This record gives sequence, C-alpha cells and structure tokens, in this order.
Amino acid sequence: MEHTTLPVTHIANVRAAATVEPGRLGHSTVLASPGVRVVVLTFEAGFTLKKHSVAKILVMQALDGCLRVTAGGQVTDLVPGALLRLDASVEHEVEAREESRLMLTLIG
Repeated sequence: MEHTTLPVTHIANVRAAATVEPGRLGHSTVLASPGVRVVVLTFEAGFTLKKHSVAKILVMQALDGCLRVTAGGQVTDLVPGALLRLDASVEHEVEAREESRLMLTLIG
C-alpha cells in the first residue's frame, strides 16, 4: 500500500496486488493519502457484497469484468470505462456478474 503526502504519486499498476480468490472478497488498499483512499476489490463470478454504506463519497470504476451495483433506487451494470459516484452514506450492493475487479476511490 502506498501512503503518501507527496505532491505527486504514481502507481504503475493498481491491479498488481489484486488477485481473485475463490470464495472471498479480495481487498487491497493501493493508496492512502489525506482526504482520499483508493481500494481495489476483487470478486469471483456470482459473489455479492451485501447492502452497506460508507461515510465517504465513493467513486466506483470497474477495472475488468462486470459488476451490478444497486444504489439509490437504481441498478447500474458497471463495466470497464464506466464510472459511478455515490454520495456519502448511500446504501449500495455490488454483485459480480463475472470475475471482476472494482476500483473504489473514497473521498472525504
């Protein structure tokens, strides 16, 4: 994990430590800095992260695969190239439609 207060931080490959492990949700913090944390979650196909909320603004981006996110009364299929932002404390659920990696940026 990269902890930094430097003015510029470069992480060459956020996927490097994020391998899919059968039967469990993988979790790798790739950056922690004042006001922001970047985490990569790994999901095997069919895994569901049950409804929960986070006290920070969330920006979600699929690195690969397809993730179905249910939040704020809407369902979004998150695929590579797409971005989803949630206000702080919005309840959400994430289901892996296939083996997937999800990059979360937590702000605040």
